[in-house]
Amino acid sequence: MASARPKLIDDSARVIVARQNGVKLANELVAPERRRGRGAASNETGRFEPLKREAFDDGWGEEELAPFKTEVIHERVRAIITRNQSPDISFDRSINPYRGCEHGCFYCYARPTHAYLGLSPGLDFESKLFVKDGAADLLMRELAAPSYRPATIALGANTDPYQPIERQYRLTRSILEVLAKTDHPVGIVTKSNLVLRDLDILSAMAAKGLAKVYVSVTTLDRDLARKMEPRAPTPARRIEAIEQLARAGVPVGVMTAPIIPAVNDSEIEKILARAHGAGAREAGYVLLRLPLELRDMFREWLAVNFSDRLSHALSLVQSTRGGKDYDSQWGKRMAGSGPYAWMIGRRFEIAATRLGYNETPATLRNDLFRPPPRETARGSNQLSLF
Repeated sequence: MASARPKLIDDSARVIVARQNGVKLANELVAPERRRGRGAASNETGRFEPLKREAFDDGWGEEELAPFKTEVIHERVRAIITRNQSPDISFDRSINPYRGCEHGCFYCYARPTHAYLGLSPGLDFESKLFVKDGAADLLMRELAAPSYRPATIALGANTDPYQPIERQYRLTRSILEVLAKTDHPVGIVTKSNLVLRDLDILSAMAAKGLAKVYVSVTTLDRDLARKMEPRAPTPARRIEAIEQLARAGVPVGVMTAPIIPAVNDSEIEKILARAHGAGAREAGYVLLRLPLELRDMFREWLAVNFSDRLSHALSLVQSTRGGKDYDSQWGKRMAGSGPYAWMIGRRFEIAATRLGYNETPATLRNDLFRPPPRETARGSNQLSLF
């Protein structure tokens, strides 16, 4: 079957502008009609693959390639709690019910992990999604282990636990049911108002000091949000989610993350004010991170959406990373360094202090944890004899 080189159509002029600005795009862009409603502009072969896929015109005429459709793959994993020893984050364990994320945020730092699956961190990351079957049963077993010691589990550290497929598969809710049953603390980060579906569980846990939720709000501009995170709920829906969570007694915070130079950096104060008015009392931020494939994907996204800002945005990003696209050093990867990064940090701190954020952060309790009986976790009551 012949393969056709995808045409850039309305992107072509923007790519020309990018080249005129001295920015060369590393990957070939996928035609707009094939990636409509998606965040990434390309689908470069994963970095570990021995062969590279490339579309080309073989002379037999144009072939119409199908748009990228969401595909769900089921997998059985051996463990559900992921551990980390990173000194610059506040938790040492997390659960990600899904791999990949249909929200399609072009800037997602988790995109490069799809390369470990033999897939592209580009369009594959948001269209080829993995469901971890039996997540709740695995969690029950791990919590029942004699060596387990409770500490807050972060839900949504890598991909959003309330992305669209959660409506069907309900893994996040099943995990919350286990955590509620065992009185185990949980912290959630999400862009979705679907979190309100589980308000019954979260409000009951919050009353015991066992739950808090951070809602990520990157912009208040609906059009910009659609370009940055095309399948996530609108900013207005997220603000409404903050309001309803706070009204139900769930400690709620706002994440202004990522802050992208020359794109959404002007909105820091507005986002904090709007979220505080809705009931958020904790706040955090992260400066744009561009590990591995994201370095090229950022250039592509700018070329397609903001070609006139491309060189300026890249220059600002590099000024926060010691002249590079990214610096993974502990303590610097989240906030950057240099005058521009310092200015972003001071603006955030001044606005947050003025509004009264982070005065009394909610501390989750570990002392209420009740491990499930080991025989229940194993699905058998035989061991109860011992």
